[in-house]
Order: sequence, then C-alpha cells, then structure tokens
Amino acid sequence: MPDPDQPDPAAAPAGGPGLPATSDLTPAAAIAQLSRIFLGEPLGQVLQRVADLVVASVPGADEVSVTLIDRDRPYSAAFSGSRAAVLDERQYASGFGPCVDAAQTGRTVVIADTRAEDVYTDFAALGVRHGVHGVTSVPLPMPMDLVGAINVYRTSAGPLPPSAQALVETFAGYAAVALANATLYAISVDQAENLRIAMQTRATIEQAKGVLMATLHCTADEAFEHLSRRSQRHNRKLRDIAAEVVEGVSRHG
Repeated sequence: MPDPDQPDPAAAPAGGPGLPATSDLTPAAAIAQLSRIFLGEPLGQVLQRVADLVVASVPGADEVSVTLIDRDRPYSAAFSGSRAAVLDERQYASGFGPCVDAAQTGRTVVIADTRAEDVYTDFAALGVRHGVHGVTSVPLPMPMDLVGAINVYRTSAGPLPPSAQALVETFAGYAAVALANATLYAISVDQAENLRIAMQTRATIEQAKGVLMATLHCTADEAFEHLSRRSQRHNRKLRDIAAEVVEGVSRHG
C-alpha cells in the first residue's frame, strides 16, 4: 500500500491510454467517447475508461476514482492517480469518508476546502498533505445491493461548478449501467452453470437407476429409493452415489 504521506512519483498520469492528460475534452466529445465504450467489455476496463474520461473532460477533476461497495466491503474499481488511490484507501480502512458515504446514502458529498473541513477531519488532513483541497463524491444510481460512487479530487478549493457536477452525474449514470449489465451477466452465467449441473445430475441419476433396474430386477421407483437410502445412510449427495453406481458398471463392464 502507498505511504499515505508520500505521493507515488512513478504513478501514471491522469487520462489513461489514449486519453488526454488534462481537461481538454469538451462535454460533447466526452459523451461521444462514452457512447463508444462497449458494455460487453470487462467491468474494470469500462470503469477505468469512465474515470479517465471524467479527468479529461471535467474542469477541476484532477484525479478521479470509482468506489464500489460489495457486501459492505468497499474497494476502488478504477482510479486515475496515486492520490486518489491513497485517499480512497484511507476511507476504506476507517469505513468513513465522502466516497463511502455517497455510495451508501445515494447523496452527493462535497468537501469544498479540506483545510477547513470539520466533518471528515482525518481524511481532510491527509488530503491537504497530498495537495487535495476539494472533493466531490457522486453516487452511482444503482437499483441493487452493489453500490458505488465516482470521486473527484481537486487540487484547488471549492465545489465543482454545477455544469461540471452535472457532467460527472452523467458519467455516474453510465457507470451504473455498465455495472448493472456486468452484474446481470454474472447472474446469467451462474444460472446457466447451475442448469448445466442440474441436467448433468439428472442424467447421471437416470443412468444409475437403469443400472440398478437391470441388476436388482426392480422398478424405476424402487431403484430411486435404493439410491436415496444409500445417500442418507452414508450422508452423501445423491448425485455422487449415482455417479459411483455408473462408474462401477463402467469399470466392470
């Protein structure tokens, strides 16, 4: 973890690959680039590109991070520089800070001047040591348990202008869509895998029933009862017992 009192001089400059390192993209150009981000890309890659575009297009957004909170565990899914990473980590360690509060409450949190902050005092003091004097954390509008925020770190004091904050909110909405899509995709993959396992299990049990019907000269119901009794007696899953029956025939067949 970076030394909280020493910025990393080797950190990559804000802007990311292929993006300007300063705020010289117009809002229209930023939105145009945003629309070309493919939502099927890995989530971390999408969120990193969102963070880079905020730095490149929002005046006063010197460094940016994207915080996600999954099962009460916050982490940075993307960040544009070492100061953002260090300040994020301080909040995660304490469980208290503008990005954590914005993500959890769904309300934008603004520190206009870290040198005069009286709520997040420890965090603000660390910000001052790193040359960060203004912070704006905008929540991601997420209709699910996984929540987050886009955090804008400024080297000058004062809140973002209304037009700049509105642009960050636009990026937050897009990041939320990417996050929702990634979550739904993960759920669909899990469901597909569960269905595959269920079908494979059913096929194995049917095979085992056929083996027992042939060897014990019993009905299908009696064969299933035989598998169930063995499963209960040995406290093992029915599918594992069925697989052993089928494998036994294969070994001796």
